[in-house]
Amino acid sequence: MDPLTQGALGAALPLATLPRPQTASPAHIKAAGVLGFLGGMAADLDVFITSATDPLLFLEYHRHFTHSLIFIPFAGVLCAAVLHAAFGKRWSLTFWQSALYCTLGYATHALLDACTSYGTMLLWPFSNMRVSWSIVAVIDPLVTVPLLGLVLAAWLKHKPVYARLGLAWALLYFGLAVTQHLTALNMSRELAAARGHTPIRAEVKPSFGNILVWKSIYQTESAFYVDAMRTGFSPRVFEGVSLPTLDLARDLPWLSPHSQQAKDTARFAWFSQDFVALDPRAPNRIMDVRYSLVPNDATPLWYIALSPEAGPDDHVRYVAKREDVRGSAARLWAIMWE
Repeated sequence: MDPLTQGALGAALPLATLPRPQTASPAHIKAAGVLGFLGGMAADLDVFITSATDPLLFLEYHRHFTHSLIFIPFAGVLCAAVLHAAFGKRWSLTFWQSALYCTLGYATHALLDACTSYGTMLLWPFSNMRVSWSIVAVIDPLVTVPLLGLVLAAWLKHKPVYARLGLAWALLYFGLAVTQHLTALNMSRELAAARGHTPIRAEVKPSFGNILVWKSIYQTESAFYVDAMRTGFSPRVFEGVSLPTLDLARDLPWLSPHSQQAKDTARFAWFSQDFVALDPRAPNRIMDVRYSLVPNDATPLWYIALSPEAGPDDHVRYVAKREDVRGSAARLWAIMWE
C-alpha cells in the first residue's frame, strides 16, 4: 500500500505490544512508534533497484526479496543498524530493543501489500508466486486515516491502547473487505453464467480508494471480460468491455521468440499474472488488463510498447500513463452512487 499506511501499521504493532503506561516508559513508546514507522516503510526501498538500460528491472524487484517473509528478521536488524544511532540511543534503548521494534514494524509491510492486487513475493526464494489477495486498494483513506490518527494518539499521549484500537480497526476493515470481495466475485460469476461463459479464471479487485466498487476480470479461452461490480446496500453490475487474450503469433507475428523484446514480454506477463492483452488503441502495445482508473474500462495505467524495427538486443519501452484523471474520477464516482 502507500507509504503512509505502511508506516502507520508498522508503528501500530510495536506500540500495541508495549505494556501499560505504568510500566512502559514514554521514551520506549516514542522509540517504538518512530522505529516501527520507519521499519514499516523500509521494504519499499526496493524502488531504487532500477536500470538505465532495462526498463522492466524495477517491476521485477519491487515487492521482491525485500517483501519475503523469510527476509523479515534480517531486514529488522539491518534497519536497526541504520536507525539505532539516530533514534534508539536517543531514547536509551539497547541495539536489540531497536532491532525488535524495527522488526515488528517491518513484519507488517509485506502482509499489508499482499492484501492488494499488485502481487507480493511472500514466499521467495522458495517460490516466485506473486501473492495478491485483492481485498483493498493501494490507496484507501478509510484504512489510513483512522489508523494513523490512533497511532498518533498512542504516540503523543503515551497510551499503547490507542495503537491496539488502530490494529483492531484495520482488522475489522479488512474483514469487511473480504466479505465485499466474495460478494463481488459471486456477482462476476453470475454475470459470466448469464452470458453463457465458463471462465478459466475470474478475479475481482477493489477500485481506487474504496471497497464498494470492484473491477471484475474473467478469462475465457479467447478473451478477457472487464466489468464493474458495486456491492453494499445497492448491488449493481456495470457491464464493460472485452479484449482478446494475447496471442503473440497472431498479434505480433514479426516478433522473434529469441529477441530481448520477446523476453521482456514474458517478464511483463509474469508481473501482470498473465492478465495481458494487445491494446486496441495502439498497435504493438501490450497492456496490463488488471489496472484502469475506471473499473469497467480497459484503458491501461501502464503498458509496454514493442517495435518491429528494434534490434535483437533492444528492450521494450515501458510507459506509465494517466489519461483524463478528472474525467475517470467522475465516472468512478457515478458508478459508486448512481
